[in-house]
Amino acid sequence: MTKPLLAVLMTGMLLGCAREKPAQHATSKAIDGPAPAPVTAPAAPSRDDPTTGNLVVSPDILAACGISQAETYFAFNSDEVSSAAEPVLRKLAECFTSGPLAHQRMALVGHADPRGSDEYNLVLGSRRAENVRRALLNLGMVDEKLSTTSRGEMDAIGTDEASWSRDRRVEVRLAS
Repeated sequence: MTKPLLAVLMTGMLLGCAREKPAQHATSKAIDGPAPAPVTAPAAPSRDDPTTGNLVVSPDILAACGISQAETYFAFNSDEVSSAAEPVLRKLAECFTSGPLAHQRMALVGHADPRGSDEYNLVLGSRRAENVRRALLNLGMVDEKLSTTSRGEMDAIGTDEASWSRDRRVEVRLAS
């Protein structure tokens, strides 16, 4: 296959085609409670920007764990957990292992911006949630207290790079 043809095929795979959205989302465990309320975020974060990461923590967890409001995002087409998320992940792991939420379970919900196919974005959201799960496991959480799911692009509302950056996230919620 020639390089130009390969480049066209790869671009098509990344961008996908617009089509009807699926009625349900992939899930591994039930999620308890409403989605966290969005807050103002930085415009177009980059992977190298130390003020960005990849989490949106629900207000009930923020309050219970004594964490200041944290909202951080993934770079385009990335599932990498940034080092900026580590302080929040460390506090979450401590809170869910020996703190006020030690008897609770955590749900990690991966999201993607609307670029790419539905299937690709569901997989990307899942990889994002799984990478946050692995980071929490490395910080001492036990696997039985964590569940992951992906909403892909289903909740995406962005229309440009700044707003798409807010679509690329993992929400941290209490799980049932």
